[in-house]
Amino acid sequence: MIENPDCIVVANGLFPQKKETIDLLRDNNCTIIACDGAINNLDCIGITPDYIIGDLDSLEDKYKLKYSDRLIKVSEQETNDLTKAMMRAKDFGFKNIIIVAATGLREDHSLGNISLMSVYKEMFDSVCMLSDFGHFISISKTTTFKSLAGQQISIFNLPPLSELESEGLMFPLNKHKLPIWWEGTLNQSISEEFKIIVKQPNANIIVYFSDVVKDNF
Repeated sequence: MIENPDCIVVANGLFPQKKETIDLLRDNNCTIIACDGAINNLDCIGITPDYIIGDLDSLEDKYKLKYSDRLIKVSEQETNDLTKAMMRAKDFGFKNIIIVAATGLREDHSLGNISLMSVYKEMFDSVCMLSDFGHFISISKTTTFKSLAGQQISIFNLPPLSELESEGLMFPLNKHKLPIWWEGTLNQSISEEFKIIVKQPNANIIVYFSDVVKDNF
């Protein structure tokens, strides 16, 4: 996961409950951009975002008044609110982004947001999508990852499908394309790092790191 983000984008999915994530949101050194639907949860725990972005149609009048100095209205409907927030983060010049509350609640929104990681990786130096259960990152080339022995790892290969190989995983990939998403799930790291070897250019690989670590793997 990104250790020193310069911006956190808060979507309107399942709001984090883990203390570590709440503490990250309270870090005054990190700019918070909230999708307009996320302000209810942030306000309830006393966190004031630096910016609130969206069409603002569903934003309650009390929040429009309270946060009038940080509202950014984006009316176009060609992108979802998360992408609107990410595009503004890029405009502001942020480089290392953590996204929270982008999954959960509605499965269709979760899948859509996770798939967008392959778009966001082209916009920033590093992007991580964090939940209370783990985190997603996206890659397009051969990459070595730090991990824990026994950490649960899932790999999703989006079009254009690339042949994949691996080192340091319990179930090795050997020119696998993983055309059906379940085929890359529930793998495990067997040491403190593993490698995913990408055989074709312009790949769209999304890697999920579960917080679950098996002691006897």
